[in-house]
Amino acid sequence: MLKVNRETNYAIRLLLALAQRGNDARASTAEIQKEMLIPRFFAQRIIADLARGSFIKTFPGRDGGVMLSRPASDINLLQLLEHFEDYIFATGCQDTSGECPLKDECSICSHLDKLKDVITHELQKISIEDLGKNPRHQRYLAIKNLPQNVPAAI
Repeated sequence: MLKVNRETNYAIRLLLALAQRGNDARASTAEIQKEMLIPRFFAQRIIADLARGSFIKTFPGRDGGVMLSRPASDINLLQLLEHFEDYIFATGCQDTSGECPLKDECSICSHLDKLKDVITHELQKISIEDLGKNPRHQRYLAIKNLPQNVPAAI
């Protein structure tokens, strides 16, 4: 099973919050951190990492903030996983270099390679823009934006 680490999850949330504002919109780190429930310690580190990976642009200063460096439709989950994760796909028989001691004779690797190709293809198809269109995310935004004294009956 593919397991995404906490930093990757927070990075996806951060990009999703920026995408919701529009491709050319700028937001403060504190605003996004609060909105997407990202701890401050992680937010600062993830923003720096996203900037190094050319996913976002940062603007220092009082009126600074962050914004997407390219359209949300051009950022897919595979790109994020490759940037944030050490190993996206590995089997128990592979060593740290990704080599199997049985090489081409390993039936496990040959089957898992097919699965890896399918997963890779699917991750390439899912953009940050697509995630923002998810009905569950839209429901979260609706609940989050209710006035504090109104009970959420959704």
